[in-house]
Amino acid sequence: MPEMPEMETYRRLLSTSVNNLPITDVVINREKSINVPVVTFRNELIGRKIINIRRRAKYLLFDLDSGDSLLLHLMLGGWMYIGGEDDTPDRTKQIIITFNSKQLQFIGLRLGFLHLLKKEALNKKLENLGPELNELSLEKWVSLLQKRRGKIKTTLINQEVVAGIGNLYSDEICYEAKVHPEQTSLTVEQLSNLYHAMVNVMKEAIHYGGYMDNPLYKEDNLVGSFYERRKVYDREGEKCKRCNSIIQKIKISSRKSYICPHCQIVSA
Repeated sequence: MPEMPEMETYRRLLSTSVNNLPITDVVINREKSINVPVVTFRNELIGRKIINIRRRAKYLLFDLDSGDSLLLHLMLGGWMYIGGEDDTPDRTKQIIITFNSKQLQFIGLRLGFLHLLKKEALNKKLENLGPELNELSLEKWVSLLQKRRGKIKTTLINQEVVAGIGNLYSDEICYEAKVHPEQTSLTVEQLSNLYHAMVNVMKEAIHYGGYMDNPLYKEDNLVGSFYERRKVYDREGEKCKRCNSIIQKIKISSRKSYICPHCQIVSA
């Protein structure tokens, strides 16, 4: 599932590609991917422009010049492609938004969605999300985590605690901080290490375009480049890049997680 770096990469690239272009057509091939009747969705979009693209946690928000917004969550397997009738992946498109000859194609929205929302409904949908990482100081992070109990991986992926971190980056963050993802009680030093690991890992992941498998457009060499820079996630059986121990896969609350058994030890 795309996490904050993937959605931030999409936001930056899409903002230079589709902002302020008139929407000339909308095709809906899967009605469950939207929240209003197809006729309403098309009528509200055609002739409008996307004037701003924002990100909140793992969501993208496409602000229309009408005052409404499109709220996108790709969920598991969802992705986007900027192309045209002669430039399109051989995959089923659930939604296609056309800007004259350019198309924004939404693919793999089996669980994901693109909802048309008024401002009040949008705010209601997002109101329980925790702070973005850039809104969270070290002091606030330490204070927040000292009040919580439970395994640190579960805390990191809790969207009400901090927004945008999921399964992959929680593992990379714990590895960077030398903290076992099942650790429940952390010292101030460990919390500080986790905070700096969050900042560094997410900054690097954004710089290298996240881990998505599919390009956003033809000749896109950015999206997905971070995948080759992973230090622990999905590297079971490979050597730790710090100590040469063998990376292990474990399960935490039914989620797969990857650790170095030498660098990451549950402390008392």
